[in-house]
Amino acid sequence: MKALVIEDDKILSDTIKQCIEKKYNVEQAFDGYEGYIFAKENIYDIIILDLMMPEMNGYEVLSKLRKEQILTPVLILTAKDSLNDKVKGLQIGADDYLVKPFEREELLARLEAIIRRNNGFFVDNTLEFKDLKMNLKNRTVTIKNNEINLQGKQFDLLEYLINSKNTIITKEQIFDKIWGFDSDTSTNVVEVYASALRKELKKYGYDKYIKTLRRVGYILSE
Repeated sequence: MKALVIEDDKILSDTIKQCIEKKYNVEQAFDGYEGYIFAKENIYDIIILDLMMPEMNGYEVLSKLRKEQILTPVLILTAKDSLNDKVKGLQIGADDYLVKPFEREELLARLEAIIRRNNGFFVDNTLEFKDLKMNLKNRTVTIKNNEINLQGKQFDLLEYLINSKNTIITKEQIFDKIWGFDSDTSTNVVEVYASALRKELKKYGYDKYIKTLRRVGYILSE
């Protein structure tokens, strides 16, 4: 999973990175505007956002992202602990609020809770779309109790589509999320895996829910 830390204090930013890098691939931005650009142009599972920063403060960054329909989950991490500050952050669109100083364990627990809520996880680590169920722990997929045989990144692709349902995702976004920026292959591999995924889902009529938008990407929708 990928996390973006937007924090102008480089020492604190590095501390946060060290706290979570065993579970997250972490990128760092050191002022509000840089963080806004990172969040707008890349895909993250979670954003950790400071409030008091140069260029753009955290409220401005969050407000701008939400107005542009960038719905990446956001944890505000700040020394501002008044009730009004918390309420303002949550009203603008933050998913949670953690006051500095913080304990590593609480930070990790809050990040995991936010991701569970936003990704549609249930207590038993399953993700659902209609009668399709994905068990994220043992990486199995069933439709009406019939197991679907998905290999490797076919599973990852379906998971990403369900987590982004009703949202258009480009081939480039899928490639960056699943294969990574430094992959030796090309974005054409996305079409290969999408085709293979559809073939497996077609046995139960679920291929029809994955729509292709020519020269753009894909959308999973009922």
